[in-house]
Order: sequence, then C-alpha cells, then structure tokens
Amino acid sequence: MFKLDDNLLQDLGLGAMPVNEKNKMLGHIYETLEMRVGMKLAEQMSNEQLDEFEGYIDRNDEAGALKWLEANFPNYKQVVADELENLKKEIKQAAPQILASSQQAEPQQAASPSSEQPPQAA
Repeated sequence: MFKLDDNLLQDLGLGAMPVNEKNKMLGHIYETLEMRVGMKLAEQMSNEQLDEFEGYIDRNDEAGALKWLEANFPNYKQVVADELENLKKEIKQAAPQILASSQQAEPQQAASPSSEQPPQAA
C-alpha cells in the first residue's frame, strides 16, 4: 500500500533531517494519518458500527479491525490514500520550517548532555 520510511521523507523534502528527528517525524505522520482516517471513517459509520469497530481497537485486535473495515468499508484504502496525499502536501509546504527547527534542535540535544559536568570529588 504505502511505506512510511526514509524514502517518503526524501520525497517530502525532509531527507536532511537528523536520524532521531526522522524517526519522530515518521511517528508523527503515522499518528496523524491514523487519526484523520479514523475521523473520516467514523463520519460514515452508524453508532452500532462505531461501537463494533471500537471493540476491535479496545482489544488491540488490528487484524480483526482490518478485516472488519474491508467488509464494512471496502473503500477504506482509498480514504487512507487520499488522507496520505493531503498530509504529504501539507508537509511539503512546511518542509523548510520543519527542517530548520529539526536542525536547531539537533545541536541543542547534542550540547545538553556534554554541557552538564559530573560533580567533582573534593
């Protein structure tokens, strides 16, 4: 279907991010995508369907939830694709700011542990 990986970040103009920032960004993209897809699908669900689907989520039954989606919302993959495209457009527009802040964060993170000196024995 799609991969959330370094190639995606390259396509979005975020290939120059530090590795730890890339991992955070991929996690953020996944969580945002999951939330947006969930909201779109929830808008189309009856209360009964919502309760049924939430049951799978509450039990951490990803396979069951996926099977349920395929049976009840055969177009869910298109919803995922559409939301991913929207998210990619937003990220591409913000890429220069994201890169700038990630590169400012990196020197601060690198400097923090080394700037703290261990106590000296007397």
